[in-house]
Order: sequence, then structure tokens, then C-alpha cells
Amino acid sequence: MARVLFINGGSEGHINPTIGVVQELVSRGEEVVYFCIEAFRERMEEAGATVRTFDDQKFIKAFISGGRNYVLERVNGLLLTADIVIPSVLEQIEDEQFDYIIHDSMFGCGRLLAQILKLPAINSCTSFAQTQASFDSLLEQFYIQTPTEIAEPINDTYKSLTVKLKEKYDVVIQSPFEVFCNPAPLTIVYTTRAFQPDGEAFDSTYKFVGPSITSRIAHESSDLPVVKKEQNIYISLGTVFNTAIDFYKLCFEALGNSDHTIVMSIGNRVQITDLGEIPANFIVKNYVPQTEVLQNSKLFITHGGMNSVHEGLYYGVPLIVVPQSADQPIIAGQVANLGVGIVLQMQSLTANQLDETAEHVLSDLSFKKAVAKIKESLRESGGFHQAVNEIFEYKRFIRG
Repeated sequence: MARVLFINGGSEGHINPTIGVVQELVSRGEEVVYFCIEAFRERMEEAGATVRTFDDQKFIKAFISGGRNYVLERVNGLLLTADIVIPSVLEQIEDEQFDYIIHDSMFGCGRLLAQILKLPAINSCTSFAQTQASFDSLLEQFYIQTPTEIAEPINDTYKSLTVKLKEKYDVVIQSPFEVFCNPAPLTIVYTTRAFQPDGEAFDSTYKFVGPSITSRIAHESSDLPVVKKEQNIYISLGTVFNTAIDFYKLCFEALGNSDHTIVMSIGNRVQITDLGEIPANFIVKNYVPQTEVLQNSKLFITHGGMNSVHEGLYYGVPLIVVPQSADQPIIAGQVANLGVGIVLQMQSLTANQLDETAEHVLSDLSFKKAVAKIKESLRESGGFHQAVNEIFEYKRFIRG
């Protein structure tokens, strides 16, 4: 048995793929100490981990203070979170011993903690992976396109922060790529190489294990007997960018007079009463068990988050993607490239366009064929079982 230190951030998209990994690690005899925010304590404890937490509000405040307009500002924001996370983790694990660390790829302190604790590291990548070459190209565009009077102070801040962290924690930061992507000797990527953009650009230290899908721990009771009786259209904008009353009303207008049963999840930031009159063929909930609903869906209208797209395709459901932010436009592009769905833009979307697109995806057999092909590849990739196989292989390697 080994003791595992797992460091993660504070969002559903980064937490959920690791639930199965933790369950599998524990079932194979590992002891997992998992750092996250308090909101995810229950589900990670149910997975079998010992949970420790850090202050998510202080973390978010520090991250945002770095700036949001440019990629290097986001790097600086991640560096600014170090003084929130590192002291908290070190204090809570004082005098404890660990055999290896697993850290999230976009959680800026993971690689630093691995250095401080001198632990073999594994990178948990819940979005698309990124090579150093592609990130450096992105950074180069920042320097080319950004006025000098803006770029230089941001760069100076980056240099100052790296010097301070070296002095305080004796850590070496050689590039912004290390902060933004947290590379490690082993990176677990929760998609397939075929779905990853430029998948062949990644060497053998990147293990593409496919989606890590487990049954969700329900946030609230959900009585949806209709989804087990007939195929539905499922609509959800995920858990972050879902405050979209106008979009939900547009869905009513587009699909409210159709013969389809519509299940729509709106999250907890919108009150159902704010949506006005709900069409008879709509079932609207603040939360639904997504994987359960998708098993009985014929179309998924989604924001294009990595988890949601994977879950839809894993259960063989064609997609309409309406990307909101973050990496969702890139994921949407892959959906279109593979022919498993259509991408629509929120800013220009009309009810008629959504209605026509839904009927097109439902009636065109090419989408079903493409989805069936990717569904098979996702299911064959191994998910969290394969992730832990790769972790155990890495353990054997580091032990010599």
C-alpha cells in the first residue's frame, strides 16, 4: 500500500473525472489524501479519500488578482495562489509521509508542491493536453500582439513572482508553461488520442485513458421517471456558465411546440420561477443525474465542457454545442471535425435556428454513425481503470 497526495482545484470539471480514479486507487489498496474545496468533500469521501480543504474564496481572489485578459496574466494569477495553497497544504500534512503526488494540470501549485515535497509526480489532465511548443506559440503571440506598455509590466510581474517563490520555497520555475500546464513524468489525459487535437504530437509520457465516467453522487433527489420510458432531448449548460435565462427561454420557443420530450437542467443560479411559463413537453430541474438522463437521450444540447461532451458521446448521443467560455470553443471544434455534432454561437442564436439544427441532427444518419464510432473508441480506452493501471506502472518504474 502506498500513500497518495492528490491536489486538485475547485470545479466540477476537474473533480469529477478523478472520482473513479480515487475509487480505483483505494480498491487496489492505496491510501489517498485529497485536497480540494469544501464543496466536494462529500463526494471525495464517498470515493474513499481522506479529504483536506483549502480556502476557495482566498484562492479565487488571488487568482483573479493576476488579471484575466492575457495568458501571462493568468499564469501570474496561478503564481499568486501559491501563498494561499502551499502553506495550507504543508501545515495540514506536517510530519506525514507520501509515496507520490497526483496534481491537476491547471492547478498552479501542483508542480511546486511536488518539488517542495520531493515526491514523484503525476499530472491529472481533465481538459485537452497542451505541448510546450503549442503553449510557447500562444505566449509568443501575446508578446507580438500586445502593446509593449501592457506586456512589459505583466512580464515583470511574472519574473518577480518566480523569484519570490524561489526564495520562499526553494522551487525552480523555468517557464510559464510549467505553471500553466504542470507537466510531470506521467500525465493522465481523460480523453482519447483521436479526440485530442494534434494527438500524435504527444510522447509516451502522456497516457490517453479516455473519459473517467462514474455515477454521480446526487446533489438532491431527482424524480425523472419519464426519462426511462422514452428518448428525450437533454439541455444543460453545465455548472459554471449556466446563468442564461434568455437561452432557456429561447429553448422553450424553439422546442416547446415539438413532439419531443425535453429535459432541461438549469443549475442553482437560476430559479425555475424566473423562466415564466414552461411548455408542457419540458421537464425543468435545477439538477438532474446527467449520466442517467443521457442513457435515454437522442440529442444533447450542451455548453461543450469536456466532461459533458465525453459523457454524451460515451452514451452514444449526438451533440449540439453552444460554447460559452474557457476551452469550450476548442472542444466544440473537435465535435464538428469528427462529425458527431453541430456548433452554434450563443450571440447569434435564434429559436428557428436551434429548432432546425435539432431536427437536422436527429434526422441525418451521418451523425449517428459518427457518434457510434467515437462511442466505441471511448469505451475501449479504459477510463479510470486504465488510469490506475498507468499509475501503478509508473510506481513500478520509480521503485526501480
